[in-house]
Amino acid sequence: MPKYIIEREIPNAAALSAAELKALARRWCGVVHALGPHIQWVQSFVTEDKITCVYLAPHSELIREHARLGGLPADRVLEVAAIIDPTTAESSELAAGPGVDEDDLSSSVGRTRLRAYDT
Repeated sequence: MPKYIIEREIPNAAALSAAELKALARRWCGVVHALGPHIQWVQSFVTEDKITCVYLAPHSELIREHARLGGLPADRVLEVAAIIDPTTAESSELAAGPGVDEDDLSSSVGRTRLRAYDT
């Protein structure tokens, strides 16, 4: 299933309390449950003015529906094309994601492309 990175512009996100983050997580889990088994929230990263989330879903429209039902923005929805990490430097192969062919990967080791679905 495709993996997506969702950027949510939320002013002062880093100032949200533990209770506020817990409430937000519960709301997101409720929406995921309501949408059914075709969407999975993996994790989110809270920074100064943004929450960046990782989701698995068959298409970006389901991600946007989750955002709408959850009452939060999905300012950018990016489909992950490949994943690299420190072990990539030791390997001769990259794990290809959807929409990436092996020729693209072999031409530039460590190259990652993201397809953006901006709002």
